[in-house]
Amino acid sequence: MSDDSHGAPDDIEAARTIDNEALASAYDRALALEKQGARDEAVAAWRAVLALDPADHGGAAIRLAALGAETAPRRMPDAYVETLFDQHASAFDDILVEQLGYTVPVLLAEALRKAAPGPYNRALDLGCGTGLTGSALGEFVETFIGLDISEAMVAEADDRDVYDGLYVAEAEDFLENIGDAEDDFDLIVATDVLPYIGDPSRLFAAMAGKASPGAVIGFSTESFDASEGESGYRVLPTHRYAHDPNYIAELLETSGFELLYNPVITVRMEQGNPAPGYLFLARKK
Repeated sequence: MSDDSHGAPDDIEAARTIDNEALASAYDRALALEKQGARDEAVAAWRAVLALDPADHGGAAIRLAALGAETAPRRMPDAYVETLFDQHASAFDDILVEQLGYTVPVLLAEALRKAAPGPYNRALDLGCGTGLTGSALGEFVETFIGLDISEAMVAEADDRDVYDGLYVAEAEDFLENIGDAEDDFDLIVATDVLPYIGDPSRLFAAMAGKASPGAVIGFSTESFDASEGESGYRVLPTHRYAHDPNYIAELLETSGFELLYNPVITVRMEQGNPAPGYLFLARKK
């Protein structure tokens, strides 16, 4: 989701050395300057926010990348993503579906019917949020596990009652460390996860590590066409990552996946305009 509306970060209790009052004031000032179009002043202000809160609960590093002041980080800070989604959990479905026209879970279900209908014995929903994808894909899956970095989101998903198990964890860490606690999966999905991860090479490798032979993975991206010499991902003015589809296809190949299906989709609406993207289905070789 676009994050202009969430206000100053308020979930920073763990960082006990932070001056919360000073941080809130610095955040509000930086946000106001950015909205005014005072780019240089905003850059300085966001750097001041980051100095006050190195864990970056407010996403200052992403703001700086969107302003062209810093190289885009490999991924968004965990503290920022967790804070953002904890704050929005109770209103998430209304924001995403009703306000932003988000239909990626439905589009993923249509893609599976067309290119890889299964059925699937064990599936994993990375970044499950409130369970929108779990609800859309239930017809394909016998046992469905959900995972999200936000505890508040997982609580909402639990209320929806579409998963057979739920975890609170960061996706890459979970896949790399779950070991024998969960058997391998024959379907792994990640709708609206890559807009929060710039370089997904670690994610794809971790998916491959917990995917059974012949397993299918499915995920969505927002897109752009990279010019020669440009990175395969960038931070958009909406403070979300977009990816060049050729970059994604190359990383999938490197990680041991064969591309099955790759339709162009509209990921969501942003300020009344469609956000272009792709849906990817790939099979583990």
